[in-house]
Amino acid sequence: MAKDTSLRAVGWAQSFPVSQGVRAGRRWTREHLMSLKWTGSAPETVDAILLSVSELITNAHIHAHSDAQLVLTWDSHCLHVSVHDSDPVPPAKQSEDLTTTGGRGLAIVDALADGWATHPQASGKTVTACFVPPGAPKPRHGGDVS
Repeated sequence: MAKDTSLRAVGWAQSFPVSQGVRAGRRWTREHLMSLKWTGSAPETVDAILLSVSELITNAHIHAHSDAQLVLTWDSHCLHVSVHDSDPVPPAKQSEDLTTTGGRGLAIVDALADGWATHPQASGKTVTACFVPPGAPKPRHGGDVS
């Protein structure tokens, strides 16, 4: 019998205008995550995803002055969190300055995700972070989302 090499994935997409803020994005993400079997036994991963969604949507709204298009994709190895905005300038990690109140979003995503990357698009950029829940087989690319 031939080995089945097809990819099984499930995904959701939603746009979050600047006027809605990040709270709507977190709520929407939590609702969709609850449909995945592993989330009940991986609350730390769910929290990491929700915090990263907050940071990425905030970056789109504050730094890109753009609506945020959020796409969640579960491929049975990794939950990919992708946020697209209309600014073509890639995000940059800020220097560590304990006197500022912002600029730590990418550092937080970097600390929480198993991997992340920025993809330039014709209409801006997309930042994608990968989260591998406990017990899921590690992806062959080691969490790198490039």
